[in-house]
Amino acid sequence: MVKRIQRNKAPLTTTLAQQNSKVAMLTDQELAKLQKLEELLEPCRYVTELLGGEQYVSCSVVLPALRHLFRVMEPSDDDPVYVVRFKKVFTTDLAQRKDNTNLTWLKIATALDPRFKDLKCLPKDERSEVWASVRDLVMGETHAQPPPAEPTEEPSPKKGRMSILLGSSDTDSDAEEESIEHCMDRYKAEPKMDMEGCPLQWWSKREEAHARLAPIARKYLSTPATTVPCKRLFSLSGHIIQKKRASMSPENVNKLVCLSNWLNANKG
Repeated sequence: MVKRIQRNKAPLTTTLAQQNSKVAMLTDQELAKLQKLEELLEPCRYVTELLGGEQYVSCSVVLPALRHLFRVMEPSDDDPVYVVRFKKVFTTDLAQRKDNTNLTWLKIATALDPRFKDLKCLPKDERSEVWASVRDLVMGETHAQPPPAEPTEEPSPKKGRMSILLGSSDTDSDAEEESIEHCMDRYKAEPKMDMEGCPLQWWSKREEAHARLAPIARKYLSTPATTVPCKRLFSLSGHIIQKKRASMSPENVNKLVCLSNWLNANKG
């Protein structure tokens, strides 16, 4: 809207001058403020489009994107008073919205994205907590898997008595902890992926090397950042299912939705 006003300044001025209306054209000072506002909102437009996409991983991008917006909206000494006031209101509102999100999920998704696994978008004191959460998830996945079946045999009385002593040993749990730490250290040692790459493809190619982390990464990275893709799909279905098409079968509706999606993908 701001860009259209700036672009059509002359036609708007001429049209309003010819109309018998109380609506007045913006002054040059107000247009200058709009120009500055457009520059401030451009990063917001980019982040909005980025988090609303559906052809790429978006959940792990939320925290780096919010960090970018907070950095852009930091007041400077050269800012006019109205810009400083706008930035303060914007950052206050954005901080409240950030606190209302599922921060734990977003932090784990960011850590499991090979582009952002250094967690520079988070304060240093929070990074160790995130890796501790990832470690707990790996341990939970390990315990959830059924142990391999072992051949059963009749234990001798002496062997049965000795097995009691083995039950009090922490050797297995220590080895398991060491294995999990080694698994996470191996992932941290991996070089960062290029920003244009796909994290899901990265994990697919390295699934054998990171067998314990790969299922967790797929779960967290496959979650969309916003509900925009779902709403976009519902809007498409609403255009297809109309009053004149109320008797369409579910199979035909699914086919039309798929065809529309494929046509848009080919156009892109």
